[in-house]
Amino acid sequence: MKRIIYIIIGITACLTSYAAGFGSVKALPQDSATICRLLAEAKKQPASTCMPLFFAQKFVGIPYVAHTLEGDKQERLVVNTRQLDCTTLVETVTALTLCAQRKDYSWLAYQQALVGLRYRGGVINGYPSRLHYFTEWITDNTKAGVVSEVQAPNPPFTAVQTVKVNYMSTHPKSYQALKEHPEYVSAIAKQERQVSGAKYRYIPKKLVGKSQMLRKAIKDGDIIAITCNKAGLDIAHLGFAVWRADGLH
Repeated sequence: MKRIIYIIIGITACLTSYAAGFGSVKALPQDSATICRLLAEAKKQPASTCMPLFFAQKFVGIPYVAHTLEGDKQERLVVNTRQLDCTTLVETVTALTLCAQRKDYSWLAYQQALVGLRYRGGVINGYPSRLHYFTEWITDNTKAGVVSEVQAPNPPFTAVQTVKVNYMSTHPKSYQALKEHPEYVSAIAKQERQVSGAKYRYIPKKLVGKSQMLRKAIKDGDIIAITCNKAGLDIAHLGFAVWRADGLH
């Protein structure tokens, strides 16, 4: 498991959605209403509130649906609060958290925060510009000053993962955009080579039940990335850490 801690960054507000530098946005009125409502609620919370968990708990019960970012002929920002998978949940909650930390509670600020998280360098430039592997998501957002990965103390971070990703480029028929645009495959393969070879410490499964040890390493609201041993992939699942009476969830 990998812990990511939120830190405050500045997000530039824009006057219009299109002028924000990321073009048109795919969202329903319900989505913008949900985001604005949650940000308005967050504005009233005490300073001690764990904002990632405050927002994450608002999405409990939302249908788990994969591939909600796919389907458009051209890559554009998708905001879908009605259907989430593990990655879009993490991105949605993180973008909301950044807005709350910046004290910018606007729909436009949220869109820009989401673009910054989801796309390499915060720029939408076709399908390959999306951060498809979560290892690269961590690296890119660490460079941007949005998150910080923690691989200590040791223990419990006693194991080492050597990243080797190539699943997308070797299974292009599994991805709609790669089937329709085979010219993207070489760009994806190049990104995979750049990610591969990196080493990260993680908490092995046998130590996950050691609550006293884990409390020193994992805090409420941290992002947990569960490592994967499937060939060509790096991360199997994502979520937010929450401590309860019976331990870590």
